[in-house]
Amino acid sequence: MRRGLGILMLVVLAALMAPAAAWAHEAPETDQSRWVMVDWMLETFFIFAGVALAGFLWAWKAGHFHNLEQQASIPLRIHEEDYYTPEWAFDEEEWDDVDAER
Repeated sequence: MRRGLGILMLVVLAALMAPAAAWAHEAPETDQSRWVMVDWMLETFFIFAGVALAGFLWAWKAGHFHNLEQQASIPLRIHEEDYYTPEWAFDEEEWDDVDAER
């Protein structure tokens, strides 16, 4: 019974969506219809900008931008291995050879 009802629902949904896909390109060409996309783009921009502004104000009021200079220096105090400099760069003999060639 459930399987038959599920299949019936899928068939009904497909039947309801088929005409919309067929008639999607049949939009009237008027002066007003040319501005529909602009309206959606503008509304979407204002929605995203409003959410971003609200998030910024929330972070500001929560104190996340307080004393940024001190917060930026915290990673500099963490002592880690140097993963990027190869061992030969620390060798003084290697640097003596470079100075000799100049």
